[in-house]
Amino acid sequence: MFYKLSTRGIATRVGNLAQKTQAKHSAAVSTENARSEAVFAREQKYGAHNYHPLPVALSRGEGVHVWDVEGKRYFDYLSAYSAVNQGHCHPKIIKALIEQSQKLALTSRAFYSDVLGEYEEFVTKFFGYDKVLPMNTGVEGCETACKLARKWGYVKKQIPKNKAKIIFARNNFWGRTLAAVSASNDPSSFEGFGPFMPGFELIDYNNTAALEQALQDPNVCAFMVEPIQGEAGVVVPDDGYLRQVRDLCTKHNVLWIADEVQTGLARTGRMLAIDYEQVKPDILILGKALSGGIYPVSAALCNDEIMLCIKPGEHGSTYGGNPLGCRVAIAALTVLQEENLAENAFKMGQLLRSELSKLPKDVVSVVRGKGLLNAIVINSKFDAWDVCMKLRDNGLLAKPTHGDIIRFAPPLVITETQMLESIDIIKKTILSM
Repeated sequence: MFYKLSTRGIATRVGNLAQKTQAKHSAAVSTENARSEAVFAREQKYGAHNYHPLPVALSRGEGVHVWDVEGKRYFDYLSAYSAVNQGHCHPKIIKALIEQSQKLALTSRAFYSDVLGEYEEFVTKFFGYDKVLPMNTGVEGCETACKLARKWGYVKKQIPKNKAKIIFARNNFWGRTLAAVSASNDPSSFEGFGPFMPGFELIDYNNTAALEQALQDPNVCAFMVEPIQGEAGVVVPDDGYLRQVRDLCTKHNVLWIADEVQTGLARTGRMLAIDYEQVKPDILILGKALSGGIYPVSAALCNDEIMLCIKPGEHGSTYGGNPLGCRVAIAALTVLQEENLAENAFKMGQLLRSELSKLPKDVVSVVRGKGLLNAIVINSKFDAWDVCMKLRDNGLLAKPTHGDIIRFAPPLVITETQMLESIDIIKKTILSM
């Protein structure tokens, strides 16, 4: 039986359909939110509360992008604190990981492996040092450098027993171990964790007069410094600072330790940040992108005069130098070189800073950095966390540091098209403030 609906009847049915559609959409959104909220809640319940993550639950990454559990895509502008310079899940590094994991993953250093020597030869020739001491994390690499420096101080410089000193720059950051926080002047790092490591002293960063005064002490064995202070907010020293550091350390017979865990491996537009001034430290520390973010690998590199001061049994790690990590590190370094990622970082960094410098000064007061290690300083009337939340909503992930600073450090594989797209997100977000 056919019949004609009244205009009111049609309107009623259309309205009911719209309500049902909206209800389904709301339910879907609610389910999606619940998925992210469930991830947040589980970590909160079962994990230590030692981090304050941006509320986004990631499940996949490729190149310069990551995706959350609901499938939303973001530009990754943190790069796991510069660990994924080669981009997320780089196929060549993944291939090396899979192939080696099917052969031999770990022997400990109780035995030789057929990969460690190959990696040691590769990495020492790559950076121009006699020896490498392989470890796992960046902070372990820095601890290794401190032990090497102290041992050299006693064996070579003849510093009296237990009197060796290491000088650090204020606002440094190299980890959260007791030794690392002993070198910090940030209360959030050291408060409540004393007593602290003796023999650590602080001077101002980018201050060669303070350094020369500190090096007058004959018990100083080393000066450890980041070429650019990353965690402090991408603080770039004056041109010539690193050259003067090299000259002063040589003059006073003190080892210069360069912490390139974050600044190294093409991040700043050179293979190492120290390459801008064509200087060479006595001990070079690498980590993070040494594995492309695939596996924890770090290294302390130096010449025989320093490295051979340590004898068997005096330092080591069960996992340090394992076959899996070694094979991954070779692949990660090869990718940096073959894909010219330092050159790309330099070019893309210039483009990023040039565009960010056009933002209103009443919102963004400072833009600074080198290569693709950059930061903006947000005007005090705005909150950097709020800016990062809006960036997240608009499809870009970054993280604030020290309240008013946001770091911008995408993977070095970023293309010009991707860079312009992400810059557009940043600009629109900032202007909306």
